Amino acid sequence: MRKTPHRSIAVRALAVAALAAVSLPAAPAAAAPSAAAACTPAQVVTNGGFESGTSPWTQSSTSVITSRSGQTAHGGTSYAWLDGTGGTHTDTLSQSVTIPSGCSTATISFWLHIDTTETTSSIAYDKLTAKIGGTTLATYSNLDKNTGYVKKTLDVSAFAGQTVTLAFTGTEDSSLQTSFVLDDIALDTSGSSTPPADSTRTPATPSYTVSLSSNTSGTVWTGHESATFTNASSTALSEVYLRLWDNYHGTCDAMPITVTNVSGGTAGSLSVGCTALQITLPTPLAQGQSATIGFDLGITVPSGADRFGHDGAFSFIGNALPVLAVKDGSGWHLDPYTNNGESFYSLAADFKVTLDHPSTLLVPATGTSTDTPGSSGRTVTTANASKVRDFAWAAGPFSKISGTSTAGTAINIYSVSGISSSDAQSMLSTAKSAVDAHAARFGAYPYGELDAVIDNNYWFGGMEYPGFVLDLVSTTALTHEIGHQWWYGIVGDDEYNNPWLDEAFTDYATDLALGKAGTSCWNSVSWASSAEKITNSMAYWDAHSSRYSTVVYGYGKCALHDLRRLIGDTAMTKLLKDYATSHWYGVSTTAEFKAAAQAATTTDLTSFWSTHRIDG
Repeated sequence: MRKTPHRSIAVRALAVAALAAVSLPAAPAAAAPSAAAACTPAQVVTNGGFESGTSPWTQSSTSVITSRSGQTAHGGTSYAWLDGTGGTHTDTLSQSVTIPSGCSTATISFWLHIDTTETTSSIAYDKLTAKIGGTTLATYSNLDKNTGYVKKTLDVSAFAGQTVTLAFTGTEDSSLQTSFVLDDIALDTSGSSTPPADSTRTPATPSYTVSLSSNTSGTVWTGHESATFTNASSTALSEVYLRLWDNYHGTCDAMPITVTNVSGGTAGSLSVGCTALQITLPTPLAQGQSATIGFDLGITVPSGADRFGHDGAFSFIGNALPVLAVKDGSGWHLDPYTNNGESFYSLAADFKVTLDHPSTLLVPATGTSTDTPGSSGRTVTTANASKVRDFAWAAGPFSKISGTSTAGTAINIYSVSGISSSDAQSMLSTAKSAVDAHAARFGAYPYGELDAVIDNNYWFGGMEYPGFVLDLVSTTALTHEIGHQWWYGIVGDDEYNNPWLDEAFTDYATDLALGKAGTSCWNSVSWASSAEKITNSMAYWDAHSSRYSTVVYGYGKCALHDLRRLIGDTAMTKLLKDYATSHWYGVSTTAEFKAAAQAATTTDLTSFWSTHRIDG
């Protein structure tokens, strides 16, 4: 994904002193994650009982943490009193906490008292939300009033190893007070620190079958999905998790992605901001055994020119299909959604997706599609995709033009209203050139056809899915998103914990495809802090979002240009082609790339990795 429409210009200004057009290397013809850190059981909230003043809490006013009359503490004499004014009002209370790595359990607990003069028994006029980072954990309201304190507990195990902000926000409407009183807040970590002995990624070889039907506008889709998978690990598999990523774009009270009537397992509670659903299998799967789960699926596309949203009559439906989370040597990967980049980590899968929609809508999609007549005035689009990590589609009255690249890849350009025919033709030419350039360097494009959906209203520069990209009218952005077909699509990675493995590699590939050598670009590097590294995770970049594209894209690709100059053009060309081949439909890690790079040269790269802040 390109962060902003002009991100490439910003990166050049910040990170590249000069990108001279010099000769580039000729394009060739067409393991296990590290062990989890040891768990040190701890309680990590400071001054959770408010008996030591206000530090280190941040409060919206000096009256939030108090011992004044009107309320009483659960323990001691002080407490946090949010709202209670009887008028339009918002109070906040927050503290930064670090949750230790390696702990299997992390739980927030607090005592909550709610009193109110609201008389309704059905309408939540006044609310208290509990959040960690950007994830809403729970919401309480005047409907939850109680005569004393009630202990609340919330699971935040998915945030282990992160520094995040724990925050409470109370809001009141224009009349009738509600007081939200908090005391004795704690965040306890515990559990075994020993990772599974078997770090094999599972559930493996997933296969998804989906049948959906849309409303007249293509903004609501309902139907059924099933997922078949195999346990590749020697450790029995007793549960799986579905990632309902696009629930980030709603609330737990109004979810755009709904899963009901689960078969093949027992659905548990939603977690991680309602983006993860646990399904317990009826019998644990031994290594090599397979199972199938099924469920009814509902998708409601929100308004907005986003990777999941609709721009007027044009809907963009990315990350909407629930996919299986990955379990490896670090356990289940249940990272939160990030809107700053990507959180997605999935294994290569097969999809057969049937989309029943009005014939007035064109429906570009991942994979190879065929259209057949449906019921009166409707069309059934059937898309088949093999060895892809996700599935996305769009729906709307697009204008479509098509062509074929020199190497034989079918290209379709779908444009929203307002995109000129000359711009559409320009994007078709760009796509033809880009797909062949990347294929020549890294291996033949395997997905049959490539669809690009063009809209200049996207808030981002572009977004990648297998065989399907969203883009502005931009040669650089489209070349970049097509590069992601190799770096993320074919060669996968954990995009939340290792974003540089797809973004830096793709921006480097984009430079090569556009004839840019990154000459002297490392000379413009300036680190913001000692903690800033190219290999930082999205947990770090969400807290330092202004530096994300500069470091991960800009410094990341400059590091790869420097590596090419250090080991030589021929060695670098062979390194990346061989690395892509050895990880084709697999998963890349920083440690594996560093090992491959070291094997490609007799030069000791230890100081190179240190200088370029590439850890792992």
